Amino acid sequence: MAPNGNAHSEIDTLKYVLESPEESIRWLLSILDSINNGVMIIDDEFVVRYLNDEYTRITGVPRDKILGRRLRDVRPGARLPDVVRSGKPLSGVFRREGDIDYVVDLAPIVLDGKIRGGIGVFKDITEVERLSKELQSILRQTDRLKAIVNHAYPARYTFDDIVGASDGVLRVVELARRFARGGNDILISGESGTGKEILAQAIHNAGDRATGPFVTVNCAALSPSLLESELFGYVDGAFTGARKGGKVGLFEIADGGTIFLDEIAELTPEMQGRFLRVLQERTIRRVGDTQETPLDVRVITATNRDLSRMAEENEFRQDLYYRLWVLNIHIPPLRERGVDIRVLADHFLALCGRKTMRRLSFAPGVYESFSKYRWPGNVRELIHTVEFAAQMADDSVIADQHLPRALSLESTTGEPRAGTLAELVRDFERKVILERLKNCGKSTESKKIIARDLGVSKATLYNKIKQLDIETRKSNNRELRGKKSK
Repeated sequence: MAPNGNAHSEIDTLKYVLESPEESIRWLLSILDSINNGVMIIDDEFVVRYLNDEYTRITGVPRDKILGRRLRDVRPGARLPDVVRSGKPLSGVFRREGDIDYVVDLAPIVLDGKIRGGIGVFKDITEVERLSKELQSILRQTDRLKAIVNHAYPARYTFDDIVGASDGVLRVVELARRFARGGNDILISGESGTGKEILAQAIHNAGDRATGPFVTVNCAALSPSLLESELFGYVDGAFTGARKGGKVGLFEIADGGTIFLDEIAELTPEMQGRFLRVLQERTIRRVGDTQETPLDVRVITATNRDLSRMAEENEFRQDLYYRLWVLNIHIPPLRERGVDIRVLADHFLALCGRKTMRRLSFAPGVYESFSKYRWPGNVRELIHTVEFAAQMADDSVIADQHLPRALSLESTTGEPRAGTLAELVRDFERKVILERLKNCGKSTESKKIIARDLGVSKATLYNKIKQLDIETRKSNNRELRGKKSK
């Protein structure tokens, strides 16, 4: 039974083959006609009963040359009759018609346990290749972007870079290694200069996200409004001055890796609320956007403040505090790790020696001075002290006279000089600030770091410098330069 090629004849034929109502057949045909791939249907006598327009477009075979005829009379190499005979489908069959290449998936049509025909789905290989090339191009661009991001946000330190022999440091490293194996968020607490970021980088590099980016954010260095746009990004037109096309936030840049939020206690209550939502939902919303973006990122936070006290006094959200405190690592201050002082000092001196191509060593008395000093700036201050002393020494041996003045005075003076309490406090403040300026520098950024390490505002530090008559200009700056020998 062969139709004459018009739509009504095709419906009659399919109604006979499928034994379905006419309306259902029309519905089925509309579905087949809307498919973007070519479709051919033959009956159990291998006669072509249906073609859609895509078949003609892909193969270049006109409808009136094949519809209603035995398939192999028109296409001698056709495989669909073999599928009808065997009842076994074929996938990904490569075919060529003239200079046209395409791929065919073939399957038998089975009704009531009997094979009643076969269907072929034809895919334009040119379109497949085009889409494949587009996909490969997108993947290459994505890989390049990932490489750029990972290069821009690297984590350099590992657990091998953490130097120390004290029980306190060994416990910290053991706990950090254990936490690194999971993907949970971590809070690192400890005084300024104890090495919280180094530990965070080591955790990142020891975990499953080591190949991803490590993004660092200092929450105290940015204003609340700027911090929001930096962390979450924004869409085009979100606010006056917004970059055209919007901006990707640091949370999204850290996707697949780790984001390290230092000085988390400095977040405003509003930002604490937004941050808590990120931790709970693992999504972010750019400023000015209505859509949530899912995140796959590990969050490591750090603070040098007492979050427990702040939460009790309602200075920090209690729900956020309890969320952060689940996995906490506390780094003890250097003054509580006496055995580490000598180990670290020798380590940093060796690094200085390699940089300057000198064989440096400490005189025995220096270790005693180090042990007596309280190291308010912790490991960071010890690094600056060793670098300063290495620069001051003319030969290879570093002695007490090469140390910063405040450290040598505190270490060698058994009793404070006579004077009122106010005078003693003033002298001590002046010595500490002078030495910090020597070690860190006198730039605005250096003063910001000094103020943070001393636990005061930048304005307070500037007032102290003025009140204590500390000259910070390059001219007449003998106190800051120090002397090479005493």
